[in-house]
Amino acid sequence: MIKVLLADDQALVRAGFKALLDAQPDMTVVAEASDGAEAVRLAGEHQPDVVLMDIRMPGTDGLTATRRMPPGPHIIILTTFELDEYVFEALRGGASGFLVKDTEPAELIQAVRVVAAGEALLSPSVTRRLIAEYASRAKEPVTADGLDQLTEREREVLSLVGTGMTNDEIAAKLFMSPATAKTHVSRAMMKLHARDRAQLVVIAYESGLVKPGWL
Repeated sequence: MIKVLLADDQALVRAGFKALLDAQPDMTVVAEASDGAEAVRLAGEHQPDVVLMDIRMPGTDGLTATRRMPPGPHIIILTTFELDEYVFEALRGGASGFLVKDTEPAELIQAVRVVAAGEALLSPSVTRRLIAEYASRAKEPVTADGLDQLTEREREVLSLVGTGMTNDEIAAKLFMSPATAKTHVSRAMMKLHARDRAQLVVIAYESGLVKPGWL
């Protein structure tokens, strides 16, 4: 059973999401929060698998709450626009991906399952647009903690994760099995202390392993 925490200042929005998710046989909404501070507190109490986090809330917003989240839950940012100015910062802060609020119900349900399984909710096209939008604002490349511990193959895999490739696509490009690709990704996540693939994407760009023009 996938445990979900809803964080949105609009009660009607929360009610709609709750009805949709609770109707699924493998999901349950364990708590609801009307602001970011309450979301962080409830996440500590209920230990959800997934948090649906509105980016704009009064008081403590979704971006701040994402940074303050205890280890464990995967966070999906809810935003009105796909390229919201806070989205990249939210990914850097630990979010696993994002959805626009008017997404189709079936897409929302699938997104919760994908993120609960530890995958990033980032398609190659979205990754490309995000990086194109925000790369110009980035400072000089920084060396992520643990980057020097990666093997040459793991660095290669990390750079491909940074372009938005799936494990199957990485496997095909590097002539290895999907299971081997998954192992390399998992080892890179462990060495870089990344919560999930979304953070690997951010690290790949911020460390200079991938350049925006490569996509």
